[in-house]
Amino acid sequence: MASANRARQAFDAEPRDDAPPVAQATPPWPHTGGLLRVLVVSEIRLFQDAFAALLGRQAGVCVVGMTNPLQAPAQTAELCPDIVLFDATRPSNLGYARTLADEVPASKIVAFGVAETDAEIVALAAAGIAGYVRDDAAAEDVVAVLKSAMRDELLCSPRAAATLCHHVAVLSRDGGGPPTASPAPALSKRELQIGDLIDRGLSNKQIARQLGIEATTVKNHVHNILDKLKVHRRGEAAACLRSALRRTHRPPVDRAHKSAEITPRDAQITRRGARS
Repeated sequence: MASANRARQAFDAEPRDDAPPVAQATPPWPHTGGLLRVLVVSEIRLFQDAFAALLGRQAGVCVVGMTNPLQAPAQTAELCPDIVLFDATRPSNLGYARTLADEVPASKIVAFGVAETDAEIVALAAAGIAGYVRDDAAAEDVVAVLKSAMRDELLCSPRAAATLCHHVAVLSRDGGGPPTASPAPALSKRELQIGDLIDRGLSNKQIARQLGIEATTVKNHVHNILDKLKVHRRGEAAACLRSALRRTHRPPVDRAHKSAEITPRDAQITRRGARS
């Protein structure tokens, strides 16, 4: 319980009377100047008080309130903090953090009590966390992370950065999302046909000849495919469609396309059958 011990030490370092005033259900402090406004969120009162005391002694930081994860969206909307310092010591809290990020996007969320495992880093990123404080961080590290988050920067270890890069690469390779999130059903039958031919490397003109339609019509379909899949290039669309198309049956154009591809061996067999 390194994080709990540090929180307890920070809280006990000064008498409670010296801790900064915190607002729990009151309007934002009216005169905070250029201070960084922080709302502390945890269901553990010890953590709330400890971080309020710790941050209150740091220059340039103002703790405007403290609350629990369930009430965090309402308190964030009311107090308008720059940063919500969120308790991530319990994995179940990430669901509350995700809801908070969706409902009050103006405030950045920084998690504390993070062990920085690969799975935890990915889960934090998926929840919309702007930064995190390791469970072995010192007081000055907390402030550095908060200020970094306000600059839209992420203070993390090289391993954490590598984990995030690897995860993005996996998502890109899998078509932008988990394998179960297939984009194919969102496309019409004709768009699936064109997407299949794009995956085969055909140009718009080649696709038009293959399907017996105008090149301009193909271009319009390609534009619709890119728009539906939220991508900008044909190659990205092909990557998104590839796994989905190959997990299901080929569209009708597939058989026509295959029949047009006669190899020399196929031709030889055909001629032998004709002679017999």
